Parts: sequence; C-alpha cells; structure tokens
Amino acid sequence: YALYETKKDYNVIKGEVPDFGYDVKLAIMVDGAKQTDMPTSPKGSNDKYYKVDVSCTSSKTKGLWDYNAWRLNLDYIESNSKCTLTFTSSMSKADYDKYIQAGVALRRNTYRGKDITSLWKSGDLYTQISNGTFADIYVGDYIVSDRLDSTNKKIVWLIADLDNYLGTGEPELTKHHATIIPAYKLQNSRMNSTDSTLDGVGGVANRGGYYGSEMYQTTLPKVLSTYIQPDFTKNNVIHVIEYQNLLTSRASNELEGSWYDKPNSKQETGAAIDQGWFTRKLDLMSEVNVYGTTIWGSSGLDVGIDSKQYAIFQLRPELAHQDLDGNNYDSWLKTVASSKRFAYAAATGGSYPQLASYADAGIRPRFLID
Repeated sequence: YALYETKKDYNVIKGEVPDFGYDVKLAIMVDGAKQTDMPTSPKGSNDKYYKVDVSCTSSKTKGLWDYNAWRLNLDYIESNSKCTLTFTSSMSKADYDKYIQAGVALRRNTYRGKDITSLWKSGDLYTQISNGTFADIYVGDYIVSDRLDSTNKKIVWLIADLDNYLGTGEPELTKHHATIIPAYKLQNSRMNSTDSTLDGVGGVANRGGYYGSEMYQTTLPKVLSTYIQPDFTKNNVIHVIEYQNLLTSRASNELEGSWYDKPNSKQETGAAIDQGWFTRKLDLMSEVNVYGTTIWGSSGLDVGIDSKQYAIFQLRPELAHQDLDGNNYDSWLKTVASSKRFAYAAATGGSYPQLASYADAGIRPRFLID
C-alpha cells in the first residue's frame, strides 16, 4: 500500500509536462484527526483497541485490514485509487480477539506454500505462534532445514494446521501452536518386528496396540532426537510442545475389527481394547488426521484426540501420499487395523491395513511447536 509515483522532467522546449500518476494514495484518520502515519500497534492511547475501516474511491479496488499481521491488504488495485484508513480506538478486547480468531481461520483455510525459513531462523516464527496471531504463517508454508533425512535430502517441515489441538487432552492444551509434518518421509521402518499388534516390546508387559509397538517405544524417540529436536531448539529452549494424547495400549485377538470379513476366507480378527493418556512430543498421525474419517481403524479407541482432519489435507489432499515433488510413497499411521496389522497411507492414494513387520513404509510423524 506504498505510494507509487512517477515523475518526468519538465522541459518547455521539448514540450514535456509532469506526469503525477499514482496507483494508490492513502489518507489516514486516527480518532477523527488526520495523521501522516498509521498506528504501529493494535492498542490506542486509551488502552482500547483500534477498529479499522477501509474505504476506496475506486469501485474495483478493495481494501481489507489484517488484524493479525496489522497491515493493509489491497486487491484489484486500479490506477489513481484513493483509500482512507480510519482508526477508531473504541474496540473491546473481546471484539479484537474475534478479529484475531477470524484471521486464524483464514490462515487455516488458505494454502499459501511460502518459504518461511527466515522466520524460523530469526525466532519470529515462535513469537507469531505463541502470541496467537500467526501474523505471517499459513497452512502449507514450509521450513527448509540444513539437516538431512535418511536419503541425504534436506528436510522440509510443513505447516499442517494451526491451533487444531487447543482444548484437547487431560489437562487441556492451552498453548497456541502450529502442527508440523515433514513434506518427505524421514526414513523407512516397521511398526513391529513380528506381525502382531497384541504384544508390547522393550519390556512393556501386557501392552500392545500403538503404545506397545516398536515404533512407539524405540523408533520414534530416535526420530525425535535425530531429526526434530536439533531443528526446533533455539537458545537452549525446546519449542516442541509436550501434550497429553490418548493412545491405544492393548489389543485383543478375540474381537472383530474392521479387517474381519465373514464372507472372506482370509478372516483376520483383532481390535484395540484399551487406551490411556500419555505425555507426548511426537506421534504418527491417525487415519482421521489424514483422511477425515476412520477406514481400517479397529475401534473408536484408535482415534482419541486425533479426531480432526488436518487443514493441509483438506486443501491439498494429494499430500496424504505425495511429497512436494509429486512422488508417491507409503507412510505409517498409528491406527490398529487388526491383530496383525496397522493402517498406513498407501502410495496409491488410500489407507490400507499393512502387516506390522512391513519395513518399507515411511515415518511421517507430527509434532506441535509454540
């Protein structure tokens, strides 16, 4: 919304005359008085928040004030437009918060795909998340790490959603956050060494399901320390949030899960029968996170707080099984499908129940940062 102006030399002999054409001129009114500068913060001198109205003389040029980024957005700019910005310090904190939440909703429903690595390196990313404005953060924006994945490719972290876990867990998560997933699988691995979802590993007695799996107990902690914490630690502050997640902790071979098909000669029983609250920093996604519904999930216990589809998969559903280069690949989900299988996001585009010992599916976990 800067003032653009072109000036030409004034030369009587050559017949040249000044050309004072412009794109947009701004007039600024603050509490009824003309000003040369806009307020630099949302608060007025009387400790109330500014309500901002934008009006333009052109019928095409549309102005909208972005309260989250505290800036003017102009669309359909027409030459010689004049826009008036009226700042009135009469807004309550409650009304201001409504504008902020509307801005967050806009960012969650807009796939921008912008490189925000500079925000991450400067620390501005964490400021914009922790204050809840997400001023210059949209779904699909990404961070390019200097760290390499298992194929020696630079890791790219995607903004998958914003504040989508607020109010979940016991105790409830109250921190503003961004949900992060890798754009490419970090490495391949198996869920368990044997084709079973029933038995725990690593000394976990009488446990199974996702909690008792080798993936949970052994692999994900290494993924966290190898790929994630080194990238999201700044000035000795860990920005990966600890939160409470409800996870399957036991499975039984006696129940009929979604994989059980009586007309099918290859019947396979088994379903999750117990769950518990666990303090987490990193987990695989659920079927609902990716597809918006349960497909092979053996019971409602497979879902827990992962009951909402991430915004990125609503806006670009192909990213459920594709990387940013358009390459298809398999990746594990935390959903128990039967006594032998976990669900995974298949390279062909859908969820599929895969044997737990399958070692060629990728690890594409999610975590939250503030």
